[in-house]
Amino acid sequence: MTISTPVFAQFKVDGQFRNRFELRDGYRKLAAEGAAPAAFISQRTRVSFNYETEGLKVKFTTQDVRVWGDEQLTSSTGVLGDYASLELFEAFVEIRTGTAGWLSVGRQQLVYDNQRILGARNWNQNGIAYDAIVYRWQAENREFHLGTSWNSTGENTSDNFFDPTQIKSLSYIWAQSSLSVSWSLTLSHVASAVTKSETENTLYFRQTTGIYSTYEKGNLSLSANIYYQFGKNQSGKNVSAVLFDAESKYKLGKLSPGIGLSYLSGNSKTGSSQQTDHLFDVLYGARHRFFGGIDYFRSFDSHTNQGGLVDYYFFFDHKFTKNTSLKNTSHYYQLAQTNPTTPNDRNLGYENDLVLKHQFASWGALESGYLFYLPTCSLKTIQGIDDDKFSHFLYVQLTVSPSLFKN
Repeated sequence: MTISTPVFAQFKVDGQFRNRFELRDGYRKLAAEGAAPAAFISQRTRVSFNYETEGLKVKFTTQDVRVWGDEQLTSSTGVLGDYASLELFEAFVEIRTGTAGWLSVGRQQLVYDNQRILGARNWNQNGIAYDAIVYRWQAENREFHLGTSWNSTGENTSDNFFDPTQIKSLSYIWAQSSLSVSWSLTLSHVASAVTKSETENTLYFRQTTGIYSTYEKGNLSLSANIYYQFGKNQSGKNVSAVLFDAESKYKLGKLSPGIGLSYLSGNSKTGSSQQTDHLFDVLYGARHRFFGGIDYFRSFDSHTNQGGLVDYYFFFDHKFTKNTSLKNTSHYYQLAQTNPTTPNDRNLGYENDLVLKHQFASWGALESGYLFYLPTCSLKTIQGIDDDKFSHFLYVQLTVSPSLFKN
């Protein structure tokens, strides 16, 4: 007698609709006197198809991102359309290997730890996904990932030319262990390579290695990470740079105050006198969630004139109800280093971020934020704003993520 074991498969379709209204009057750059605020609504639409069996997982995600009314075509109805931007955001398969391993191949998101080095970049409506091969292994208290990616401009017959401002090759190792119920530790190493120029095959590899750790016990939460970079930058100079973060939070009933420090090293010398590059490159890490939501510090080469950045911040998170919370974060920024291209005064100013969130259903959330910045003369000089006015930013975001089908 033959006994057959049934194979069960699951298929589901998930959607995400995210609309965000923004009023920008000093977002990304200090507001100049006489400049009018910008107001617009952007929209992200995603549909994900997921198929899963005991040994196979398949995921396809289509995405459309647009700004309401960004098309200039006339219409007899008086209603204008907008530029379509439909794309394939994710498309990958995962194949089981053995009892504890999975091999994932295709376009996929790579999100690790607190997203300092590899993140989803979710504030941006487009987000970010990677063309990669990833092996994942997981045991009871340990997990190990090995990934690699190789980017090309097309099906070339010779050479491997690529834009030197973008990463040509990305490979990484990531290992996590739960040392106790309260304490977890992550070790990671990322090797990222860029081409010397658009017409040369020479690759310069920047190596990033570090640790990330979290500790939670009772009402206390601690987290910290430190990364060190070495190797070569895009110009072929030696790299020696560091990134450090530490944060502490304590829960007092419905109120959770916290304090933190972020340090990103910079250069004290520039140009021909610079022998070693000390400016840390955050690679594909999240920008918006670190160094303030008004997004003045995204590209540290230009936004700090290679000076790096120090962020001293304090926050409190108050939960009015299970589904409604208010968080206020105060930042004070300084340059990590001064150099011939920066002002001598390291102080850059104060930012305040106030964010209200309400989860009105399991599939829907409403979020609103008001942010403002009080700059110093040093930041005005770096940004080239002589006559500034009060810089602030307001947004309201609706996110609806329904399950459209499940079988």
